[in-house]
Amino acid sequence: MDHHFSPTVDSLQALARQVTQTSIEPMAAQVDAQCMWPAHSMAALAQAGLMGLHVPTALGGHGQGLQTLAAITETIGRACPSSALCFGMHCVGTAVIAAKATGYQQQHYLRAIAQGRHITTLALSESGSGAHFFLPATRLAADGDDFIVDGTKQFVTNGSHADSYVISTAAQQDGAAAPGGDFSCLVLDADAPGLQWQEPWAGFGMRGNSSRGLRLEGTRVPRRNLLGEQGDQVWYVFEVIAPFFLMAMAGTYLGVAQSALEATEAHLRMRRYAHSGESLADIESLQVRFAAMWVALEKSRGLLREAAARGDAGHPDALPYLLACKADAADTAVLLANEAMTLCGGMAYRENSRVAQMLRDARASHVMSPTTDLLKLWTGRSLLGVPLL
Repeated sequence: MDHHFSPTVDSLQALARQVTQTSIEPMAAQVDAQCMWPAHSMAALAQAGLMGLHVPTALGGHGQGLQTLAAITETIGRACPSSALCFGMHCVGTAVIAAKATGYQQQHYLRAIAQGRHITTLALSESGSGAHFFLPATRLAADGDDFIVDGTKQFVTNGSHADSYVISTAAQQDGAAAPGGDFSCLVLDADAPGLQWQEPWAGFGMRGNSSRGLRLEGTRVPRRNLLGEQGDQVWYVFEVIAPFFLMAMAGTYLGVAQSALEATEAHLRMRRYAHSGESLADIESLQVRFAAMWVALEKSRGLLREAAARGDAGHPDALPYLLACKADAADTAVLLANEAMTLCGGMAYRENSRVAQMLRDARASHVMSPTTDLLKLWTGRSLLGVPLL
């Protein structure tokens, strides 16, 4: 039991740990080697009742917040970071739908999610805006009881495998783009006409997340799928998407960092010199470096837990903690994976070694928007009272 968590969070994390050990970890190497979307992981998490983590209890879900999301993604991320990323993005999408869900959206999406029958995810990023995922160029036009959507999304996690996608579009007002840079969010069903998936994902790291491009050409979406009001996207970005996304990603990358620490410890304890019988764990310089790895990990975990607690409590000063925790987890994951590559010696440099995978997966943390640099910029602005945008 973790003394930071409530009994409910502890029990949900224990359930996630059991699912990870029995269903997710045994196929983690295959997910990475074959760029395989982890259908088995998502199915096992659904069978365990964890897909409705952020669905209100009145609709059959767990009604949980940021602390639970961080704890579970870290647990999964220790064994299979791609599975943690896919689950985490489903959770973020769920939280966005739940934030201002209408009666129809509650019944059609949230109940199905809570029952493990529906996977959702985000589709916000576009090649033209890069890290500025909150500035979509995708167009939205009203047409009777529907909207017509045109544009291209990039790096859609769970791409072509989810049942729905939370997309962002330029808001419309009287048939024209709304003034002031306002944007809208809506739910796109996977079977919507005019939806075209681009080439399959084959990345350097996070190879199982099916991060694909999505082309929308005259795609018709019912008005009832609009989330909140037109122009609400900035509210969604900073009140829902940012905290839940940052928690999910920070937890995932802490899981990578934890696995790097564990791999290093196992190697230092096991490896002995044949000529002297001395263990690597007996060498003072390696003891110092291993201690530094542990300290870095615990510092990042402490920041993450503080951010989650403040976010769940609605603390007025939660924002810089939330922004910083993902950037810090990214730095720590890369640092520890790098150290593991060095301290584990030649064994780590075998083709597709587990430690090498950790480094490849960790590197994704810096470029996944909001990037590490952008988060540090926003953290500084938040602390100095300067507008983020």
